[in-house]
Amino acid sequence: MERVWLSGISSIFVWIGSFWLAAMLYFFLSVVILDVIRLINHWFPFIPMITKDYVRAKQITMLVIMGFVSIILIAGYINALSPKIKTLNLTIPKTTNMAELNIVAASDVHLGTIVGKNRFCKIVKIINSLQPDIVLLVGDIVDEDLGPVIKQNLGEALKNINSKFGVFAVTGNHEYIGGVDASSQYLKEHNVVVLRDSAIKINNSVYIVGREDRSSMQFVGKKQKILASLMPQVNKNYPIILMDHQPFGLNEAVENNVDLQLSGHTHHGQLFPFNFLTKAIFEKSWGYLKKGNTHFYISSGVGTWGPPIRIRNTPEIVNIKLRFKTSDN
Repeated sequence: MERVWLSGISSIFVWIGSFWLAAMLYFFLSVVILDVIRLINHWFPFIPMITKDYVRAKQITMLVIMGFVSIILIAGYINALSPKIKTLNLTIPKTTNMAELNIVAASDVHLGTIVGKNRFCKIVKIINSLQPDIVLLVGDIVDEDLGPVIKQNLGEALKNINSKFGVFAVTGNHEYIGGVDASSQYLKEHNVVVLRDSAIKINNSVYIVGREDRSSMQFVGKKQKILASLMPQVNKNYPIILMDHQPFGLNEAVENNVDLQLSGHTHHGQLFPFNFLTKAIFEKSWGYLKKGNTHFYISSGVGTWGPPIRIRNTPEIVNIKLRFKTSDN
């Protein structure tokens, strides 16, 4: 409906449906737990009411489960609206004409109907409060269709990001879902440099490399380029920061002498217990990792996909104080 008739009515359905996705998950888990309890009680009775007053037991159970799920949804929604700042202090032993680069990174914003103007303006305010030298948006900036983004004029909020050396981004799978070329063009029109299998040198000191998202094969039949094919664009004597939305194949960055890789995509499951699934799929589902000489940070993201709810993880904006050797050292 949102694609063919963007309106207040479509927004209502999106909001209801998004919350209902989370409600279905926790109602289902509640039923599973309830059936396990009933099975145990059948063989080893420890809740007499189940057999003595079955009708009343069902009524009480219904109220308890509805209250339990409601509390989870409310708490998860409040949590999703409260991004934390994750601070890292890292050192790269390469010589530049800068002593430090103050990086602010945000992944998985998912701009659209759910993550709208008020919420995004709050995110921008936090980013600006960190006084970044550079801002890196690590994919899934746009949720799906561009319509809600344009309607709310979210591009103006993008323009309000204050960064000494600019704002840089890479594509994520959701840019492809909504139309990658249109999303990339919209970002470019609002002061965001989109790196699509390309690199840029910042202040004659640091290279930023951005990979096209691996979902390009699924949507446009174009396989993601291997990282080695992008590295001739950089001088490896300088620090190299890589943005790659989906954190697969981390060894590729190590083998190509990348100093820092930033990724997102996982949301660390977003809704418990999906974090166990992302832990099984990805080498690192959330947080810091070092392999060889390469630093990795996999962000849980600052926005939400689907349900505007986070359980057992927090939304975050990542502030990395990246230190280098200087020519004076």
